[in-house]
Amino acid sequence: MNKVKNIDVVNMVNNYINEEKRQDMKTELIFLGPPACGKGTQTTKLAEYLHFPHIDTGSLLRAEIAAETPAGIEAKKFIDKGNLVPVELVSRIIKNRLSQEDCKDGYILDGFPRSLEQAEQLTKINNEINGSTQVRFMAIYFDIDTSILEERIVNRRSCSKCGEIYNLAFKAPKTQGLCDKCGGELIQRKDDTREIAHSRFETYDRETAPLVDYYTKMGVLKSIDANGTIDEVWERLLEVIK
Repeated sequence: MNKVKNIDVVNMVNNYINEEKRQDMKTELIFLGPPACGKGTQTTKLAEYLHFPHIDTGSLLRAEIAAETPAGIEAKKFIDKGNLVPVELVSRIIKNRLSQEDCKDGYILDGFPRSLEQAEQLTKINNEINGSTQVRFMAIYFDIDTSILEERIVNRRSCSKCGEIYNLAFKAPKTQGLCDKCGGELIQRKDDTREIAHSRFETYDRETAPLVDYYTKMGVLKSIDANGTIDEVWERLLEVIK
């Protein structure tokens, strides 16, 4: 009996030590999933909950261009011609952001990577920044039936001022057409149509979905059921990141 009790005590101590070590680790989170799966809403909420910087690749790129940084000026040349910004340039911008002081304990990266090439670049970036630092990296996959996503897309609205996202079907603003947070006008993006949605899903399946296999093989993929309300998905997300 004493032997059993001793084993239980040892296990309790080890679990406590492992939990303490985990909490001291830097935490790096990325999110995968098809368009309109709810990543934007949940990542914004999670960043506030964890007090981690929420790094949205699109916003980051626009900020670089607006500030007319060397990387932003270079990126603008490609965008003005209607071309994609090269992976190497985007990676350089991402690396510079992840190297900043507010990311030393962790970050939430949204919108990158979107291809295997970008995933390999992110792995390289993290290795160069972290060195010997203990890190907990997780790729969280929002698993959802894409057949219901079209309705999310056509009903989606975003604030023209602060970027807050709404959905007329299940997250409508308190005042029609106006943002609850800042009072800005709500707009519908030009690409939030059924036709463009089909095209975006095809692009996702071709380029982004293989990342699920990539991170599964690395042993860092966590999948959550993204069907349901915002609060239901939020609870599932919290269970995954514990």
